[in-house]
Amino acid sequence: MTLATALVLAAVLALLVVSAFFSGSETALTAASRARMHQLEKGGDARAGIVARLLEARDRLIGALLIGNNLVNILASALATSVFIALFGDAGVAYATLVMTALVVIFAEVLPKTYAITNSDRMSLFVAPVVRLLVVLLGPVISAINVLVRYILRLFGADVPADIVTAHEELRGAIDLHHREGAVAKRDREMLGGVLDLGDLEVSDIMIHRTKMQSLNADDPPAQIVAEALASPYTRLPLWREEPENIVGVLHGKDLLRAIAGAGGDAAKLDISAILRQPWFVPDTTSLQAQLGAFLRRKSHFALVVDEYGEVMGLVTLEDILEEIVGDIADEHDLVAQGVRPQPDGSVNVDGGVPVRDLNRMMDWDLPDEEATTIAGLVIHEAQLIPEPGQAFTFHGFRFEVLRKARNRITALRVTPLSALSPPKAGEE
Repeated sequence: MTLATALVLAAVLALLVVSAFFSGSETALTAASRARMHQLEKGGDARAGIVARLLEARDRLIGALLIGNNLVNILASALATSVFIALFGDAGVAYATLVMTALVVIFAEVLPKTYAITNSDRMSLFVAPVVRLLVVLLGPVISAINVLVRYILRLFGADVPADIVTAHEELRGAIDLHHREGAVAKRDREMLGGVLDLGDLEVSDIMIHRTKMQSLNADDPPAQIVAEALASPYTRLPLWREEPENIVGVLHGKDLLRAIAGAGGDAAKLDISAILRQPWFVPDTTSLQAQLGAFLRRKSHFALVVDEYGEVMGLVTLEDILEEIVGDIADEHDLVAQGVRPQPDGSVNVDGGVPVRDLNRMMDWDLPDEEATTIAGLVIHEAQLIPEPGQAFTFHGFRFEVLRKARNRITALRVTPLSALSPPKAGEE
């Protein structure tokens, strides 16, 4: 072997090392945790700041690494081919292809990427300064290539959006992934998911409907109003005149107690109108995130929900919104009415008014809740009719059997996952 051949082989090995660096850097930087880099940067780690800047311009980062990696791989293959042709003649092309393929795949791709994926944060901090220099040097070339690629894609009717995945989708995907891997408990996943859902849900999705809303008649004698307020499990109660939809005020339990104390304990002497608080009406299309902010700004816990015509649809409280995050909040005065009763055969008996979101949380199901708030509403929406008791429907991977109905309301259903049915029921609508 001549000195020239030895130098060429040494150059090939050096290029393979550089290729391994590029491959490992690409994997490490794309897999690095942006949240951890942010925390390290806040702690004073300058290299974490470099990683964060590189990840903000991910297309330029990937472009620089791909250019560098392909450049050294092609150069190494060309040099190796020249050596093998000199040693074996025309057959050297085939030998060079086999040898370089094995070397590149094992030592320049699989090995560095395997190490990088298991040590992504540590390796990304190590390679960040060199990669930043490479991105700066190849910046003009990368920009030209990106412009060319986008132009070619547009010729074929395709376009590349700036952000393919939103921040919420990325967070939700990370939460679900960690839950499947066992790193995040089911309850924690639901709490984190509840926070992300606040911007997507509206007040109408969680409000207490007016048919279930407890209210008092302001024209009743004060003693009767006091008795009904004390018998209620709620601290705040809306009062109406002439008709239940005509809400004239909200009675707070503490205000009522102070008024009773001021009247010497004689409820008949109370002027209920004087202690009523002004009702606060909010549109049913208000997002939960906006409503939570409004509750905090007004230092209020209670609001009445109205539709576009100004008709009262129900009420919403601060506790209702918090329960979307942390789950059911019960105290010693709450009425226990779960409405979901799992059966030994795998089916679940459900009250018609149970929200779809609550059923999904309790049973770890994935029924859609975009078109209907309650499970009865979901059945009516899918069936496109008001079913009768005994009718059954199959959709979204579940069998829904209507058990009871009161006038036009479905009051009870049996919901069974199709996986629990053996054999499947026949003759369903």
